[in-house]
Amino acid sequence: METKEIIEQIGKLPYEDKMLILEKTVKAIREKEIKEKMTKAVSDLMEEYKSNRELTAFTEIDFENFYETK
Repeated sequence: METKEIIEQIGKLPYEDKMLILEKTVKAIREKEIKEKMTKAVSDLMEEYKSNRELTAFTEIDFENFYETK
C-alpha cells in the first residue's frame, strides 16, 4: 500500500481512530529516535572506556574488602 492510499484510508476513519493512529505513529518515531541516539552514545562511550584508563581506574579494586570505620 502506498502513502497516498494509507492517507485516504485514514481519512475515512472516525476521529478517535485517526487520533490513535497519530499517537501511535509519533510514539514509534520517538522510540526509534531515542533507541538510535542511545545506541550511538553506547558506542561512543565504549570507545572512550577502551582508550581512557582514568575511567576504569577504580575497577582494579572492585573485589577488595572495605571496612567501615566506626
